[in-house]
Amino acid sequence: MFSGIIETLGTIIAIKDEGSNRHFTIQSSLSRDTYIDQSIAHNGVCLTVVAKNEDTHTVTAINETLNKSDLGRLKPGDIVNLERAMTAGQRLDGHFVQGHVDTTAVCTEIITLDGSWIFRFKTDQSYDSLMVEKGSICINGTSLTLIDANWDGFSVGLIPYTFEHTSFSRLRPGDTVNIEFDVLGKYILKYMRNLATKP
Repeated sequence: MFSGIIETLGTIIAIKDEGSNRHFTIQSSLSRDTYIDQSIAHNGVCLTVVAKNEDTHTVTAINETLNKSDLGRLKPGDIVNLERAMTAGQRLDGHFVQGHVDTTAVCTEIITLDGSWIFRFKTDQSYDSLMVEKGSICINGTSLTLIDANWDGFSVGLIPYTFEHTSFSRLRPGDTVNIEFDVLGKYILKYMRNLATKP
């Protein structure tokens, strides 16, 4: 379980395919403190550490993960958002994030304001019911608040700290991002749909 509060950025230094799996080796300030079998969110995707050195760690993504996220588009030199799993008793500064990406979205517009940024995204219309104004959404592992959401897309606002300390500062229109919708909303929607179809 994660909170969507990014701890640091990592740089992909190597990618290796093995069958349908893909191994990513990341260099970051967190790597020296990781351990084998640890869960770390990479751009919002929960991956398990399978190997480590002093300043790098390696994680593996299976075919299902590559198909549901943007990890398959990553290449050496790319920057990823990193967050370690929460520990018991710590404050939940973001929202409940599982690290289980639902889909991807495409950045369609970036508006620079006087001290903040508005990012607009487009995703499949079938996810419209999982987004509500002022609700939570996780984009590339970052917990953000929806400014608005409708059938043709959604937007979020960023303060300078978030912009500067995540990969959002490198995001451009046309780029793809990982999306995880609020798990509480997913459970409620499933319950209501089951209720509606119950004889």
